[in-house]
Amino acid sequence: MRLGLQLGYWGAQPPANAGELVEAAEESGFDSVFTAEAWGSDAFTPLAWWGRSTTRLRLGTSIVQMSGRTPTSIAMHALTLDHLSNGRMILGMGVSGPQVVEGWYGQPFEKPLARTREVVDIIRKVLAREAPVTNDGPHHPLPYRGPGSVGLGKPLKPIVHPLRADLPIWLGAEGPKNVAQTAEIADGWIPIFYTPGSAAMYQPWLDEGFARPGARRTRETFEISATCHLQIVPDAAAKQAALDAMKPFAALYMGGMGAKEQNFHTQVFTRMGYGDLATKVQELYLSGRKDDATALIPDELVDDLHIIGTPGEVREKVAQWGESGVTTLLLSSRTPEEIRQVAELLA
Repeated sequence: MRLGLQLGYWGAQPPANAGELVEAAEESGFDSVFTAEAWGSDAFTPLAWWGRSTTRLRLGTSIVQMSGRTPTSIAMHALTLDHLSNGRMILGMGVSGPQVVEGWYGQPFEKPLARTREVVDIIRKVLAREAPVTNDGPHHPLPYRGPGSVGLGKPLKPIVHPLRADLPIWLGAEGPKNVAQTAEIADGWIPIFYTPGSAAMYQPWLDEGFARPGARRTRETFEISATCHLQIVPDAAAKQAALDAMKPFAALYMGGMGAKEQNFHTQVFTRMGYGDLATKVQELYLSGRKDDATALIPDELVDDLHIIGTPGEVREKVAQWGESGVTTLLLSSRTPEEIRQVAELLA
């Protein structure tokens, strides 16, 4: 199991020490660095900026929101960064949710599975550069012939020859159908709440995708890149403090990330056995009572979602994550010292 640095997306301001974190990850033997996007910073630019000082780290997005760009635009970003990094790009994508897709990007959210399949297919055509790119699907028709068209669009091939036709495409997916499709058409999966405790729930969905005719990968060649917070603490009291510090983030995803009518994260927690809790947390969070929502998050949930403990406990839990099928563990770290400490402990 490899280690990756998860930089995520920016808050109100750019992070002050991201460059130092990337440098420490490169020096400490980490395999990759990943960036994300929500509705502020984008995922590609930080990789180009901070990745320029690296020579070995794979550079991944977790995740690019597919509705924010056309498929060919995403492919242009990916092939450009792949050339600049000498073949180290990993393109991680996802559908996001209706609040962001329709509220921020002004695009329809319907039929996310079909849209995902079209996006992946078009990007692979661009990277293959075997013929001018066309697509007959209803979501991203190429050439476009719909309302407002002047009828002059023509199929094109990318001017730049892509460095790799098989540039890895990983997908973020949460529900049964989406996870199965990911196993069928992608090179890897970026789950948001995959843990040793929940791993068994996902296995039938993955197996369904691997068994489909024409599946791109097998379980043996498929990557699972799971994100968690890893923190080494000296004793039980420090562990409790660390667990408490992570509870607001669990409450945010369980109750505040998405509309009440459709919150994919809440649905995942429900499948994990926290249905009643998720309902209460969501009600409190959406009514503005964030502290009350956070107070309901139990220690055992946070302990399952993250790797927090003494050095011995951390080693044991990391081994459990690897045994559960995770191939890359994406870690959120706050200081270069934390990165070096983790690398030394797990060497």
